[in-house]
Amino acid sequence: MNWQKVWAVNKYWVMSKSQQQYDYIRLLAKNNQWMPQKTQELGNIIDSLESVSPTKQTLTTTYQHIWGYFKKKCTDEELHQYLRLLDNLQPNNDKLGPFLAQLTNKYQIDYLQKSRIIIELNERKD
Repeated sequence: MNWQKVWAVNKYWVMSKSQQQYDYIRLLAKNNQWMPQKTQELGNIIDSLESVSPTKQTLTTTYQHIWGYFKKKCTDEELHQYLRLLDNLQPNNDKLGPFLAQLTNKYQIDYLQKSRIIIELNERKD
């Protein structure tokens, strides 16, 4: 898989764990100047984040980015539920992630359906 696909799949997952690493990867990818050693570095960063738990701040930022896919499609009820869940977001009792995964499936957002964070949220609720 080329680096753009790896990044597309992992982008929000990385953001949910480390804004710093997310920004660093974006810097690596700047101007599409990609080399084999950057592919290795990307893999190493992703591997290093496996054991990192999201914080309230990193999840909030990530979920706000994901919400951007729904804000023009959602119902008023979904907007109110999103805002309520965002207000009460707790990384150890995350109810917003599964809600966003549900919206991803409802609205068939292809990019998000292929995203690792949504895939893992879907697996978690089964």
